Amino acid sequence: MKTIKLFALVLGLAFLTTFESQAQEIGLRFGDFYGNNVAIDGIFATGDFSRIHADVSFGGNGLGIDALWNPIYEDIPDTDLQWYAGFGPSVYLADNFRFGAAGEVGAEYAFSEVPITIGLDFRPYLFLVEVTEFRAGFGLNVRWRLP
Repeated sequence: MKTIKLFALVLGLAFLTTFESQAQEIGLRFGDFYGNNVAIDGIFATGDFSRIHADVSFGGNGLGIDALWNPIYEDIPDTDLQWYAGFGPSVYLADNFRFGAAGEVGAEYAFSEVPITIGLDFRPYLFLVEVTEFRAGFGLNVRWRLP
């Protein structure tokens, strides 16, 4: 079990390094991640109309990693809000390893006076490896936009 925890720590640090070098927004996501209530949240563009929304959650009994592709990222008409939807892999590394897929639908507001974005999203999870399980929850994202 110590090997899995060491692997999780190394993987998490590698993920954070990637965030710092390529992220366009980085911050925190508050929500439920198998007992982890806070995740490091990052956004980086994959093109003009899509992006990767990734999270690394620590604490509780393990490490959670989500890397969701948002092919839909558009303005909500007559508002300053954008909405997004996407899907991608989700991994939970702990005594009870889990691997599956997650979906995401959310909306966010980017402040113009300060480089901060606030968003709220809904994520359903379907884990298939080790245990088949469906979970869902809301998350609040607070991110700093990098220059």
